[in-house]
Amino acid sequence: MKKDKNIHFEISERKILLKIMDVCTILFFLYGIASFWKIEYYLTIFSAPTYFIVFILYVTIFCTLFDMYNLQVASNQQQIIKEIVFSSLTIAVFYIITPIITPVLPNKRYQIFLLLGIIAFSLLFWRLLYLRFFTSVRFQKNVIFVGSSNRAINLALELEKVDPHYKVQAIINSEEATVSKDFKFHKLEIKDVLSFIKKMNISEIVIIDKGKFTIQPSFINMILKSLEKGIVVREYSEVYENATYRLPILESDKNTFTFFPYGRSNTNKLYLIGVRVFDIIFSLVGIFGLLCILPILGVINLISNKGPLFYKQERIGQFGKQFYVYKLRSMVVDAEKNGAQFAQKNDCRITPFGKFLRKSRLDEIPQFYNVLKGEMSIIGPRPERSVFVDQIAEVMPLYKTRHVIKPGLTGWAQVKYSYGATLDDSLIKLQYDLYYIKNRSLALDINILIKTLNTVLFFKGQ
Repeated sequence: MKKDKNIHFEISERKILLKIMDVCTILFFLYGIASFWKIEYYLTIFSAPTYFIVFILYVTIFCTLFDMYNLQVASNQQQIIKEIVFSSLTIAVFYIITPIITPVLPNKRYQIFLLLGIIAFSLLFWRLLYLRFFTSVRFQKNVIFVGSSNRAINLALELEKVDPHYKVQAIINSEEATVSKDFKFHKLEIKDVLSFIKKMNISEIVIIDKGKFTIQPSFINMILKSLEKGIVVREYSEVYENATYRLPILESDKNTFTFFPYGRSNTNKLYLIGVRVFDIIFSLVGIFGLLCILPILGVINLISNKGPLFYKQERIGQFGKQFYVYKLRSMVVDAEKNGAQFAQKNDCRITPFGKFLRKSRLDEIPQFYNVLKGEMSIIGPRPERSVFVDQIAEVMPLYKTRHVIKPGLTGWAQVKYSYGATLDDSLIKLQYDLYYIKNRSLALDINILIKTLNTVLFFKGQ
């Protein structure tokens, strides 16, 4: 087995490391301070299983909510300090204001503020260590790509953007590729690969393009020798999906069955029943909330938005079935007098009140009625208009595969990407949608809900 001087972690492993160490570091400092100064309020957390579990859940949930497990954020000192402040404050506040499932408030009020300080200091201490030792070149993952097209370069750039520690050092058989000025790599011949692996501490070979090249005896022999040295050999689709949480499809991909998302949960009756029960309960709560604030919204709309408060629009649902989606109007009345067009960032058709509705996602609340009717789900690909579906499907036949499940109020593409104003944007959102359909699960649904909550609380809607 190859003794690699570089220590590297997969993206998922690095995120797990961050989560475990966040919790462990906070608990370590909390228990140490509680034991030294005999602070009963903190010691109670460790003596009662319920309090202990709730505390760990709060740390994990709110650190996720504030994007602390985004590797790009985790590798940026300025960003991570800001997120630590928000996360620590939220964890402390929620732990204090939920005394039914957490300890009764302490008599000495300074202990409340000290809890905030301990959480913030613990997170800061560990994350600075992570920045100092785990984001250095020593932990860089050096990779060789196998591919002879521009796709290799573009995908390498995309992966490096997603994972700061991922570095494509060379491409084999890339003579046909046009080198980007932003990407410097070595062009390797097969005979030079093994020596290059040793020189650059390569840990992985990623095969992008399969063809005649990859079945040549010299190439196969090189791969076998690499495997003997402990080098991991993987297909690009696996690497790309794990790194970006999207399926690696291009506009030119015509083979539906290569990428068709056969997700297990899509046929799991227990999961589907659970989703429907959740949809009904959540939509009833949402409709009740809308009725409570409807008079206020109606008055504001009458004064500043002039025109109907509600509007409906035809959309494409599960299995290509058409239905009408209901929303609070956020654009001028004659927004599409020149024909249908994609909504864009800073769209001039959006009214001042409409901007508030979109930022807060209040414009989407009437769609709880669609959820209650069973036309939509809380989570799923966003329903698109037929005119756009037909237009996009002409370029990307795979686009209609997103209709295998119900469309959703929120979804993986919505929390991971902004509005799609072009066909390129639609392709990226399609990659996210198909990833969700393929990997649909309770854990992923919870992740989407947490990220949606982040969007709503901090007015990140568009």
